[in-house]
Amino acid sequence: MNQLKDRVIVVTGAGRGIGREHALLAAAEGARVVVNDTGAGADGKGADASLAAAVADEITAAGGTAVASNADVTTVAGAQELLDLAVGKLGTVDGLVNNAGILRDRMFVNMSEDEWDDVITGQLRATFAPCRVFGAHWRDHSKAGDAVAASIVNVSSTSGLLGAVGQSNYGAAKAGIASLTVILAQELERYGVRVNAITPVARTRMTENVPGIKDLVAAPADPNEFDVYHPGNVSPVVAYLLTEQCPANGSVFYAKGGEIRQFLGWQYGKTIDKGARWTVDELVQEMSSLV
Repeated sequence: MNQLKDRVIVVTGAGRGIGREHALLAAAEGARVVVNDTGAGADGKGADASLAAAVADEITAAGGTAVASNADVTTVAGAQELLDLAVGKLGTVDGLVNNAGILRDRMFVNMSEDEWDDVITGQLRATFAPCRVFGAHWRDHSKAGDAVAASIVNVSSTSGLLGAVGQSNYGAAKAGIASLTVILAQELERYGVRVNAITPVARTRMTENVPGIKDLVAAPADPNEFDVYHPGNVSPVVAYLLTEQCPANGSVFYAKGGEIRQFLGWQYGKTIDKGARWTVDELVQEMSSLV
């Protein structure tokens, strides 16, 4: 316990589901928490300001410290509003969990421009904007001579890293988030900021209604049986990545139930090298060894 004592942690998309679990565990580990959520539906539509407030109240009632935010983190202005609230109310900020996101599944050849753009905005841009604002904040403090030991945790998905039919927009955004994580880890490390990502496998609004997935992730009938897909199972990994002394940087971790795996990204595989320009005829003969 108290692994996050006195650290200020901001969690986006924390009004319910897996984000709520991250916020509650961070508070239980001693963090002061900013609970951010617009209250939009899983498709990004609508708003409900009460959701973030309810989680903040839950943390406060349990003896913790939390404030609520309804800022729209798909915009830099909204991310700045979120940062200003954290610093203004809690004095500093030490960690950021980019959990906010939306889902609009569609087979690619039937997908509209809006369905593509909305998911890229609701996932990739909702990660970009807070990273941009918070990263600059920590960079400026580092350059001013302040000690910075900050952590960003992004949320990717197996849909992006392994693929999933019907989720080309979501998968493209989530793959982009994984790549963004690796690059930001390289850029921000010099300022005392670590950047990692998780690919959670859990029961959420985004999985409960997906055909073929709903039954798989359902809670077990026996209350004494381990609930593999409970969203709270993922939160300890997030909390670990937020700890001040965590050594991980630029990593992506798969988390499901009690299982944690290191995700390995694109790597070089088999190679052919002629030492000169290939002809197409030659490649017709030789490329089979690669494919």
